Amino acid sequence: MALGFAFLEPRYPSIDTRGFDYFIAETPYPARVSRGTQLLVRYHDAVPVLMPHTIDDKPFHQASHFYALQDNVQSGAKFACVSEATRTDLLKIFPQLEGRATVIHNIVSGEYFEENSPRRLIYQIIRTRLGDAGEFGTELGGLTFDASQQRGRDFQYLLMVSTLEPRKNHLLFLHAWERLKYTTMPKLKLVVVGNKGWDCKPILQAFRPWAERGDLYYLNNVPSDELRVLYRHAAATVCPSLAEGFDYSGIEAMASGGIVISSDIPVHREVFQDASAYFNPYSQDDAAAVMQQVLGPGNSEWRQALLAAGSRVASRYTYEAILPRWRSLLLEGKKG
Repeated sequence: MALGFAFLEPRYPSIDTRGFDYFIAETPYPARVSRGTQLLVRYHDAVPVLMPHTIDDKPFHQASHFYALQDNVQSGAKFACVSEATRTDLLKIFPQLEGRATVIHNIVSGEYFEENSPRRLIYQIIRTRLGDAGEFGTELGGLTFDASQQRGRDFQYLLMVSTLEPRKNHLLFLHAWERLKYTTMPKLKLVVVGNKGWDCKPILQAFRPWAERGDLYYLNNVPSDELRVLYRHAAATVCPSLAEGFDYSGIEAMASGGIVISSDIPVHREVFQDASAYFNPYSQDDAAAVMQQVLGPGNSEWRQALLAAGSRVASRYTYEAILPRWRSLLLEGKKG
């Protein structure tokens, strides 16, 4: 496979794993294990190799990922992929892994579940977790959330939960939301939860005018019990990513009793199935149109169908559903 950089092929250290049946690594692992120990790589995504334009420090991350992965393949490692979409991408790079790569989906935390939380909690959460002015730049005045003004209104909002980085597609989502604001849903707010990632400055700059107006709220350090409330009361949780290995936020929202709208990429179709409405991740028009269709007053039956499907789909990613697959994989390998 031709890579777009010059990089000396590295040598990796050895780890003493004598006496252990497995060594499970969370990513392509730059080390060798002892004879008699099976290296099992938990493979999340091939984005650094197949979509390097969406990551930071492109040459370094592409090279470090690829060469560690190549070494794992050559040393006989097995791979437990977080989705079939991830496995498919892995096989594009190393087709010889057909018999050594399986799929075990991620387990979503049991802290996300349906509860009848009072709607007034969203005001407290937003006020408490609201990012300060420094998140946007020193020129921005103080940010506040006046709950007393909001409680008398129908506080309707879209929610996005993700690290701020280009691959997550915040800007397209923002522009689609703006179209709704300018046309049919002028009171619709936007709540964004996530840490700052690489190249996040353009995203924060685009957020800034809406944050100043009190239409967009960027939250930090939101614990799961509060995030569960935000998922539950959002008009919809939107997952607009260009690429993912699994995408926790959509399943967390479904488990919490929320509606999900997501980009039409293979992993979302696989993981979310019929519990999401889908839009073209490269089209602002399509994203705005799909959100309008889901949220429109004449589509309550569709929303109820998405909620019912969401509860069913989320149950497939619980500890009880996924753990037996890990047990089977590990015991089968031990016998072999």
